[in-house]
Amino acid sequence: MSTEEILIKAAQLILSLSILVVLHELGHFIPAKLFKTRVEKFYLFFDPWFSIFKFKKGETEYGLGWLPLGGYVKISGMIDESMDKEQMAQPAKPYEFRAKPAWQRLIIMIGGVTVNILLAFFIYAMLLWHYGETHLPNASVIYGVEADSLGRSIGIRDGDKLVSLDNRPIVYFDAIVSDVILNEVKTIQVERDGQTLSLAVPDGFIRNLIKRKAPFVGARRPFIIDTILPNSAALKTDLKKGDTLFSVNGQLTRFMGEFTTELRKHKNEQVDLGVLRGKDTLHISVTLSKEGMLGIAGKEPLELYTQHYSFFESLPAGFHKGVEKLKDYVRQLRLIFVSKEVKTTESVGGFASIAQLFPASWDWVSFWNLTAFLSIILAFMNILPIPALDGGHVLFLLYEIVTGRKPSEKFLEYAQVVGMVILFGLLLFANGLDIWRWVQKFF
Repeated sequence: MSTEEILIKAAQLILSLSILVVLHELGHFIPAKLFKTRVEKFYLFFDPWFSIFKFKKGETEYGLGWLPLGGYVKISGMIDESMDKEQMAQPAKPYEFRAKPAWQRLIIMIGGVTVNILLAFFIYAMLLWHYGETHLPNASVIYGVEADSLGRSIGIRDGDKLVSLDNRPIVYFDAIVSDVILNEVKTIQVERDGQTLSLAVPDGFIRNLIKRKAPFVGARRPFIIDTILPNSAALKTDLKKGDTLFSVNGQLTRFMGEFTTELRKHKNEQVDLGVLRGKDTLHISVTLSKEGMLGIAGKEPLELYTQHYSFFESLPAGFHKGVEKLKDYVRQLRLIFVSKEVKTTESVGGFASIAQLFPASWDWVSFWNLTAFLSIILAFMNILPIPALDGGHVLFLLYEIVTGRKPSEKFLEYAQVVGMVILFGLLLFANGLDIWRWVQKFF
């Protein structure tokens, strides 16, 4: 990966997290202000020892920290990561968090998570409204599949048509991999030569699939030219948009995968391409690049399905998509704890792993899709009943509302310390795994 690609991924990650953190903290800030609770600080990123810049407006100091691990609002009279024991030792002031009714404190604490959930729903809705949602229906995969080595290891052959997973019909071809992983599929049904066969998914298959981070089958497509790239080998030939490429040096290559595989056998060589143009069959010579490439982009010959939404239709559709993404994330977490196929050290990662999710070139659709998904993750993780997280504060507040007894401030201080130790431990563990994987590449 080039330095430019790394910087683009990092920039997308920082922008995405900045948006999520600022809006999350606004979710705490706004209800605190509505309930006349003093907010002493509002920071994007953490500021131990110093901040990049800061200014004060009214009673609140706004600033940008130098440590990009999140952000925070410091609310007067609240036991948080600042551990301001001096303030807590004083009698409660009317403007402090601890002086407010429990129901107001609860609304302030769930505000951040609420904003993140609503943000995810809103982003998904706007993407659906503007772009719609496109899938490759399984019924459109009329030429069957191309199996890689992992797919062939369980008996899938080129040309097979995947019919069902554990006898559940496949609706969308592009959902096969996630379905296999999340539902820990045991059998795959394929159609071959007019017969339906059931192939067993052996132990270790899903683990290998996760490690490779690539599908085990692809849809077979004829190679129809859509675009000839600038400064490419194809630009110096008579190849045209709409041409179908079907052979290399006389070797029949009916589908895109076969064609590109054959090309790579002839790097820096002159080859003869079989080309179908309308009803005419042509032979065109071209000298390939050192990578064995022509420099062309293929057209999608398979029939895609795009669901379009009006503005008002997109709102419930965005909500539904957000709920489905949350369910998928919970199922992923469950697999880490209960599945023999999913190893924690291979599936957990820190900021570097998150950055890898973003594309190497700036793509706003991918950016907003990932930002919405990260917003769901941030909301879910924050509502977990762990001290130092919003969920920990919510747990203690619910206890107070139900029992009518408020936990002592000394207990809350100890709980805060325990929670911070847990969080920093998880942070070090996740990012340490990223570093370890990076080091392993050199050995």
